[in-house]
Amino acid sequence: MNLMLSGIARAIAQYLQRAEDGTEPFTPSDPDALRSTLKPGDVLLVEGNNRISGVIKYLTQSTWSHAALYVGPIGERTSADGEPLVLVEANLGEGVVGAPLSKYLRHHTRICRPIGLTDDDCARVCSYAAERIGFDYDVKNITDLMRYLIPLPVPRRWRRRMMALGSGHPTRIICSALIAQAFENVRYPILPRMTRLESEAARREILEIRHSSLYAPRDFDISPYFELVKPTVKNGFDYRAMRWADMPDEIDTAPADASPLQVAA
Repeated sequence: MNLMLSGIARAIAQYLQRAEDGTEPFTPSDPDALRSTLKPGDVLLVEGNNRISGVIKYLTQSTWSHAALYVGPIGERTSADGEPLVLVEANLGEGVVGAPLSKYLRHHTRICRPIGLTDDDCARVCSYAAERIGFDYDVKNITDLMRYLIPLPVPRRWRRRMMALGSGHPTRIICSALIAQAFENVRYPILPRMTRLESEAARREILEIRHSSLYAPRDFDISPYFELVKPTVKNGFDYRAMRWADMPDEIDTAPADASPLQVAA
């Protein structure tokens, strides 16, 4: 029975990992700006281009379908091309892995930076995630995804619960849960529930950490405790330096190696 379920899970994973046709990002990242802006502890949100990405974007009503944690160089580990592995992520069919930044340079991305996170806690967050490299992707999550292959509309009130997937096994995890657990390890909030208690003496708020399985990539985007960092703006943006398509004289004087992102239609 377990072998049959594993086979079904692999077949579903292969189907959901296939890239959708014609999914070119409208605003791809500026590679140099992204590299120079990222800091350890940053959450990199990604707009994916495969079938599972479309499912997650629909369920969360968000642009973002994947999240990775930037931890900086992971020891001496490198990609096959010799590029340092600087991201920790959990991927369908792979489990928890280290990845080079170049993997997402052609994707639409967003940086979410935890506000006020101390250096010691940042190191603990990064270590927590890096130490889980090699964990399996939650197979229970994959079999649960069969429900998404049925083209039925999902009421808004059920979408969050449908993202609460997985077996709960400590060595099997999905992308948002991995990062949420890393921050929970230092008691850093993402989207905690707030309970107001009324008393004669005072009113206070008690923060209750949500279960990690309830987090989705977009939660780091909408969290009031994470700063949205846009590399182009962070590195100094001057709209007067842009080259526009209806100004041919400007384009003719552009250097041969100018980035296509500098030319706007």
